[in-house]
Amino acid sequence: SSRVVEIQSQMSERAVELLGLPEDRPCLLLDVGCGSGLSGDYISEEGHYWIGMDISPAMLDVAVEREVEGDLLLADVGHGIPFRPGMFDGCISISAVQWLCNADKKSHSPPKRLYRFFSTLYTALARGSRAVLQLYPENSEQLELITAQAMRAGFTGGMVIDYPNSTKAKKFFLCLFVGTSGTLPKGLGTECANEEPHQAKFTSERTRFRNLKGKSVKKSRDWILEKKERRRRQGKEVRADTKYTGRKRRPHF
Repeated sequence: SSRVVEIQSQMSERAVELLGLPEDRPCLLLDVGCGSGLSGDYISEEGHYWIGMDISPAMLDVAVEREVEGDLLLADVGHGIPFRPGMFDGCISISAVQWLCNADKKSHSPPKRLYRFFSTLYTALARGSRAVLQLYPENSEQLELITAQAMRAGFTGGMVIDYPNSTKAKKFFLCLFVGTSGTLPKGLGTECANEEPHQAKFTSERTRFRNLKGKSVKKSRDWILEKKERRRRQGKEVRADTKYTGRKRRPHF
């Protein structure tokens, strides 16, 4: 649905932003769980190149039909990332990595599959680059399992949480550094200085991550502020935020 497409593109935009790519040259990115290539469209628009991996032939068929610009590979990332060392300038993934926590076959061990994924991804990324993986964890155990395997594989970094205080807009981005420990970017919607510790704290209760099924976040105050913030970063002219931003108007008869 167009709603899902829109959330997908917003998250792709945010993930690419968190990669902090150099402005002066095109980069080659890996898109893990690329699906029908929606994130890829954004990457191409930004002037970069990409290769997408996905486990679903049906989704890749859609990507081919849509004539996306990236190259596509049908593969299970739990078996590893089959590319030359240092080949990619960055990796993004939108709501895919949490699937590695599920054991679909008897032989599947989630920690092993995660470690295989992260260790081969680490190798395939150029030194000094980043991987930004947006995910919908089911609980804090999943988050800790995923983060632990990433660190075991040599990555530094951690979780960036956008809008931590909003049930609907809250988003988890695992932001990983290769060979250099950068400073973890700030999550959106964490303006107050005293909110810093939120970044890495995970709660055990099953938070309602199902915002895709929730009512439209679109046009909400958070959504509007986020969009204005993006426009500002792109150097566009944007009206100042006030207490009226995102307020519903009374209907006029």
